[in-house]
Amino acid sequence: MGSFSIWHWAIVAIVVLLLFGGRGKLSAMMGDAAKGVKAFRDGLKDTDETKSSDEQRAGALPRTEAEKEDLKR
Repeated sequence: MGSFSIWHWAIVAIVVLLLFGGRGKLSAMMGDAAKGVKAFRDGLKDTDETKSSDEQRAGALPRTEAEKEDLKR
């Protein structure tokens, strides 16, 4: 009951070969996961910046046409 048969070792060998075999598949998968996490964080930063600028605009007084022209220059 405590020993493994040849089929158990074959399955373990196949899993190890799939994970670690052939041009660093595991490192490539981890690199893709890291890119996904980075893209997610960048997406969160964009929404936070947009939200904070909306809050700043909500507290500002309305501008006159002359002030708007000065800002455009």
